Amino acid sequence: MTIKVTWHGHATFSLDIDGTNVVVDPFFAGNNPVATRSVDDVAADYILQTHGHGDHIADTIPLAQRTGAKVIANFEISNWLNSNGVDNTHAQHLGGGYNHPFGHVKMTTAFHGSGLPDGSYGGMPAGFLLTIGEKRIYIAGDTALFSDMALITRGGVDLAILPVGDNFTMGPDDALYAVKLIKPKVVIPCHYNTWPPIEVDIDRWAQAVAAESDTKPMVLEVEGSYEL
Repeated sequence: MTIKVTWHGHATFSLDIDGTNVVVDPFFAGNNPVATRSVDDVAADYILQTHGHGDHIADTIPLAQRTGAKVIANFEISNWLNSNGVDNTHAQHLGGGYNHPFGHVKMTTAFHGSGLPDGSYGGMPAGFLLTIGEKRIYIAGDTALFSDMALITRGGVDLAILPVGDNFTMGPDDALYAVKLIKPKVVIPCHYNTWPPIEVDIDRWAQAVAAESDTKPMVLEVEGSYEL
């Protein structure tokens, strides 16, 4: 099984899982200032929605409506999407897992907020732990550092996707400590350098990860990919 992970900028990713397209937190060009790809050009069979902030959900409705993709989100966001013209949703909640056709998806804790763009309550923010064949991927979502990351990823993960930009999420130092807790084989940073408040020296962070852990840092360019 081949999994190709593509970063579209900020916290938006596509996972091509043997031809099944899973998009994480749709936020594309026209909304995302660092994105180069339009939501109209994105393939999606499933959408993973970590929380309801605009920089993660701005393009979820148009993407879901155009493609018919099933949106996997918490109960509150699923209901909000249903009321806004998206019928194909699957509600989960923190700690719960489900076997979707492309793999097992467990919704994990994240320490953040989740208000929706219109001011509606978006429930609890989340991350996702994906088990796809023999591979395990931890998408932390927007979060602070917390010690239970080590419990969430017990048994090991092949890839962790972590926010590093500070101000709204973990910063570089806490994200480095998260790597040490999680011990992934590879880590991809996200949620950085989109706006001035979250500008970081990502190369310096990657060097620290390489020097202080056994994890391989993989810093992607926008529209860059990593295959596992």
